[in-house]
Amino acid sequence: MPPASRRFTAGDLVGLQDESRCLLAVVAAEKGTRIDLRVGFEAKAVQRGVRQLDLLASLPGDQPPPSRLSQPPWGLSQERLQQASPKPKELAAAWLLLLADPVPMALEDFVDLIGDGGDPIQRAACWLWLQSPQTLFRWRQQQVEARPLVDVRRLRRDARRQQLAEQRRRRWQDVLRQRQPIDPQQLEPDQRQQLALLREWAGGDTSRPLPDDLQRSLQAAHCPMEGSPIRHLLVDLGQWERHHLPSLENTTWQAGFSEELEGEARRLAELATAELPGDERRRDLTGLHTVTIDDEDTRDIDDGLSLEHGADGTPRLWIHIADPGRLVAADSPLDAEARRRGSSLYLARGPLPMFPQVLSTGPMSLRMGQRSAALSLWVDLTGDGAVAGYGLEPSWVQPAYRLSYDDADELIELAPPQERSIEEMHGLMEQRRRWRLARGALNLDQPEGRIRCDDQGAQLEITEPSPSRTMVAEAMILAGAVIAHLGQDQSLALPYRSQLAAELPPEGELQGLPAGPVRHAAIKRCLSRGLLGTSPAPHFSLGLPCYVQATSPIRRYNDLLVQRQLLAHQQGQPVLDEAELGALLAELEGAIRQGLQIAREDQRHWQQVWFEAQDQHQWPGLFLRWLRPQDRLGLVHLPDLAMDLAAECHGDPGPGEALLVRLQQVDSLRDLLRFTAAP
Repeated sequence: MPPASRRFTAGDLVGLQDESRCLLAVVAAEKGTRIDLRVGFEAKAVQRGVRQLDLLASLPGDQPPPSRLSQPPWGLSQERLQQASPKPKELAAAWLLLLADPVPMALEDFVDLIGDGGDPIQRAACWLWLQSPQTLFRWRQQQVEARPLVDVRRLRRDARRQQLAEQRRRRWQDVLRQRQPIDPQQLEPDQRQQLALLREWAGGDTSRPLPDDLQRSLQAAHCPMEGSPIRHLLVDLGQWERHHLPSLENTTWQAGFSEELEGEARRLAELATAELPGDERRRDLTGLHTVTIDDEDTRDIDDGLSLEHGADGTPRLWIHIADPGRLVAADSPLDAEARRRGSSLYLARGPLPMFPQVLSTGPMSLRMGQRSAALSLWVDLTGDGAVAGYGLEPSWVQPAYRLSYDDADELIELAPPQERSIEEMHGLMEQRRRWRLARGALNLDQPEGRIRCDDQGAQLEITEPSPSRTMVAEAMILAGAVIAHLGQDQSLALPYRSQLAAELPPEGELQGLPAGPVRHAAIKRCLSRGLLGTSPAPHFSLGLPCYVQATSPIRRYNDLLVQRQLLAHQQGQPVLDEAELGALLAELEGAIRQGLQIAREDQRHWQQVWFEAQDQHQWPGLFLRWLRPQDRLGLVHLPDLAMDLAAECHGDPGPGEALLVRLQQVDSLRDLLRFTAAP
């Protein structure tokens, strides 16, 4: 009969199709199209519509209505239902009969084919079986139909595929749960795709959601659906290098240089000794006694210094800047790749250069004993350190020595007669430094602790201010000031760096703070961030009316832009106007910001690795200032490590107050480093 006309009486045995579940129930009462039921062996009271019910057996007229399946006349139990469940051979025989005579059959008649259609227990058991994912019969409008053979085969193929897929899912869950190294080539394609998706999440890209089955697999592996725990899991699986930075994932830095670019770099390196266009305009300065001064492990050397004396003995300082533009033309493939990078990255485990190393540490660098192309700036200073005159021209130089900072410090201290030039250059730069300080420049030099990585692992390296470092830094600032003045004088668009004037704490307040990191922290919190623009503007902390960075064109693309603008202007060629340069700087901004993020994350990660390896878990510290007072988070300085670190600070410390800083928690894979500090 049509479902809408079904009538039910209290006590009837019915089948309920409810939210993808099939349950047995006893009718409690009929209320129009809604039926009160007692469902399952627990006799749970629910109300459902008539269309959701199949009548399995009507209550005999001489029986009182039962309120539970287990009560007479039904007397159902799990055990009796299991015993009454149809047997495979009987079902197969019934399917063949119905297939030969494909006429829909009532449930009672169908049960007669395989047992006793008058037995309500057999009817209930058979109805439950028909609702299961079986492949032989259809149940429609309380009647049974045999499925055609083609449908049976299709359903069985589908069921087998689902079974195999479930087996694969379970094996995959076992793999993740066991957290042992795996070979991705041994995985199914969909599992490799899930592995790639996990790498995206580990790298911080959560734009693609994790599918439900992968979420279940992570839950089975007790792995929260967050970047840090997923990195832990991938490290255990051998699919994430323990020290790989999330911010490097899927960047041009991770990809490295293509074979085509490496090949082009090798070709240009071989051309370096040949005569190239523009070489005829270079001034030969190979006779100058030029030295380069860098860290011991620096290989891309893009600046050098010389001292020349006039007929009257007046000293002239030469600052030589490497000229990578001689080999790499603007908008060439190598230049486009350098622009995508924006700068070289100097990470704990080594540099990631802006140009391929065959060039950056080869003919682009000012190498000892090698004739090298440069842009050379000469500067004459007055007795008080002001600029008396300057000149700029393309050149050839040939460094006589490659010095480390320690070597140069020794030469400055001992001033041997044959190497007096370095000590004299140091004196000139001290004059220049005093000139800047008199005009408001800030001296914030202090020891700096950084983590470097070698064959022995993470190592703390503390860089102390030294005469040679101060000299080289002052010479580079001098070059930037002179070139910025030249650009301003010639109305030349350059990437000028500036800083707004700041209102510093009163001098009396500063003098009341301990000199060094504590006083510096009070000053730094007042300073605004540096600005980059195409018009000259004052730079507050350098004490200069205008300034550009210009002395690292191998390492910084902005410096290469400065060099190209200067050379084009000198040679009467077209230069970029402010709008064109501004658009190019805007294009570079994203790459430079990404590089800074990678460098910060790299140093933070290796700090965490270093702290993980330390037996010592507490250090003396100095309170600098509050970062988030509401969370008791402050900035503290650890003199023994030359580091400023955030810590949860107890008590009410003031600037300069001594604290004992304790390592509370560290996990380099979870990017976790926590300290507490107390008096």
